[in-house]
Amino acid sequence: MEAKPRIVADCDIPFLRGVLEPFAQVRYVEGSRIARADLADADALVVRTRTRCDEALLEGTPVGLIATATIGYDHIDAAYCARRGIEVVTAQGCNARGVLQYVSAALYELARRDAWRPERVTLGVVGAGNVGSLVAEYGRRFGFRVLCCDPPKAELDPQGGYLPLDELLPRCDIVTCHVPLTVEGPCPTLRMASAGFFSAMKPGAVFVNSSRGKIVCDEALCEALDDGRVSRAVIDTWNGEPQIDRRLLALSTLATPHIAGYSIQGKAAGTAAVVRAVGRRYRLPLDDWYPAAVSPTRPVPIGWDEMGRTMPRYFDIVAESERLKSRPQDFESIRNRYDYRTEFF
Repeated sequence: MEAKPRIVADCDIPFLRGVLEPFAQVRYVEGSRIARADLADADALVVRTRTRCDEALLEGTPVGLIATATIGYDHIDAAYCARRGIEVVTAQGCNARGVLQYVSAALYELARRDAWRPERVTLGVVGAGNVGSLVAEYGRRFGFRVLCCDPPKAELDPQGGYLPLDELLPRCDIVTCHVPLTVEGPCPTLRMASAGFFSAMKPGAVFVNSSRGKIVCDEALCEALDDGRVSRAVIDTWNGEPQIDRRLLALSTLATPHIAGYSIQGKAAGTAAVVRAVGRRYRLPLDDWYPAAVSPTRPVPIGWDEMGRTMPRYFDIVAESERLKSRPQDFESIRNRYDYRTEFF
């Protein structure tokens, strides 16, 4: 009989316990505490963003698969894994509608505070992948004029209407970022939103970041908020998590602990992606697995006013912001104990 695969998994991945155990030997460890010793006999590693998967963790271990229940993978040293022949699988797109819900809630709250209608506002979407394209689609449905910047997509589709960043920024009343964290290549996003970025924005515009904290230079954003070049900021992802910049926290209109994609459907989809990846790797009967307790999202058209009336029943972004602002030292525990919300898009 073929030996069962040995798997180390982040203990905070929802819906995972009990799923792999009939087919594998599974050990659960807190994601930030997974160490090389834990992987001494592990075939696969199932993680979230809190586990840095690099040479320091993986060298000398038998790990052949890393499956992350997240869309981002900057916590994984992809080049090292490629050299070692370690397969890396992500849950790309799993939380797109959860982030859409977050951004929509933020936009509606900003509109309430500053008394504007979407028909009067130009929304700039930087990064038009799984999340950004959905934000752009619903932005148009809500009545915003939507402009998009995505250099890789523009190169593939020159007629797609994508604008260079330096053309988009001065034309937008709100700029929302949905880019991966990249360090190399023609369009690196590390510290993309620095002093030049904020200087190029339309005076008094709003900045929203629910992608990656490291795309932002905190000091530059704080200075732009201090002098009014940027009127408001909505921040969900931060540099140095969980030790976040308290000055930026205080200056942000809405601030949350990296929970933009934390819908129950998004988490279910993320876990399903890693379960299926393990199933494919080890030929386990898990190709169609999805948590039985979760109803998949069934997208329906919804207008701006209906969205605003409905949103508080599903997600109170103001309450979430007040919680973090009052207890920033509890960033990690708030995030890990978050009560996953239901998507309504």
